[in-house]
Amino acid sequence: MQAMLALEDGTIFTGEAFGSTGERWGEVVFNTGMTGYQEVLTDPSYCGQIVVMTYPLIGNYGIMKEDFESKRSFVRGFVVREECRQPSNWRLAETIDSFLKKENVIGLSGIDTRALTRHLRSFGTMRGVISTATNDVQALVERAKNCPQLTGQELVPTVATTKSYTFPGPGRRVALIDFGAKQNIIRCLQERDCEVVVAPYNITAQEVMSLHPAGVVLSNGPGDPTDVPYAIKTARELVGHVPILGICLGHQILGLAMGCKTYKMKFGHRGANHPVKDLITGRVYISSHNHGFSVDEESMRGLDVIVSHRNLNDGTVEGLKHKFLPVFSVQYHPEASPGPKDSEYIFDQFMDMMTGKEA
Repeated sequence: MQAMLALEDGTIFTGEAFGSTGERWGEVVFNTGMTGYQEVLTDPSYCGQIVVMTYPLIGNYGIMKEDFESKRSFVRGFVVREECRQPSNWRLAETIDSFLKKENVIGLSGIDTRALTRHLRSFGTMRGVISTATNDVQALVERAKNCPQLTGQELVPTVATTKSYTFPGPGRRVALIDFGAKQNIIRCLQERDCEVVVAPYNITAQEVMSLHPAGVVLSNGPGDPTDVPYAIKTARELVGHVPILGICLGHQILGLAMGCKTYKMKFGHRGANHPVKDLITGRVYISSHNHGFSVDEESMRGLDVIVSHRNLNDGTVEGLKHKFLPVFSVQYHPEASPGPKDSEYIFDQFMDMMTGKEA
């Protein structure tokens, strides 16, 4: 079956459909990871997006249920150069085609993903429509032009929990505020003996403190951080009362809570090969990213906040640290494993903060 991807600027890519059928719209973005397509498909931060994988062969090790980052997929479309129909893996549960069918995600294969990626790098991420329902190019382009912008949509409630639940542990209690948290954040905290209370996205600071946490983690999630003002308010009221770690969207929310500003990037960072320098230690880490917004460094002037990490590709802010309080954040994903686990020291620093060893 034929499928088409139409971008709002009139660019068309035609290939072969796999997965589900129908029509979806979303923000078209690209991911440069050579592996990890399953983690991409189940990462709530991709909610509302049509994801293009730059690595040409996708699906060669299939889908394994134990590797999910959430209970389901939130992407709206998945674009690859070549879909592997005969995966090989001793843990294989199903093919990527079968998974996308069940998750109602439209796949598009057989297009020049390198050309599409270069187009997005040149002109920025843009709205698009992926469809198996029509061959009317002009109609698809018009629909892409008229799609809502992701900025201004409140995507977090779509992916986050509305009720608290707990993962028991013998150590300190951590409140993880869920804006679309990846499961591996919970695993990393459990590996450090934490009791993890996963709290709703709209929890208040007073409700957080009533849990008596030793520390608070602001999770990753989708969309524009300015679209969740209640989360910014909660973070602002928590600063100075409890150690805080922000990750990805949580990093941006924490930055806004401390007086910084954020902006939408041209095409964002999505992949598992971004070099980030820890400015405090001087070490460079290969890190996993998924974000389209960044903290504006100029807006930090005069605030009690410093840049702790920097992206070595484009110089953007990758981490913040309060000058006096046990509050810090990273833009990348320390729970992901591209290094494979060298970035998990962020969780060790958070543990030290909760025990008073580091401020």
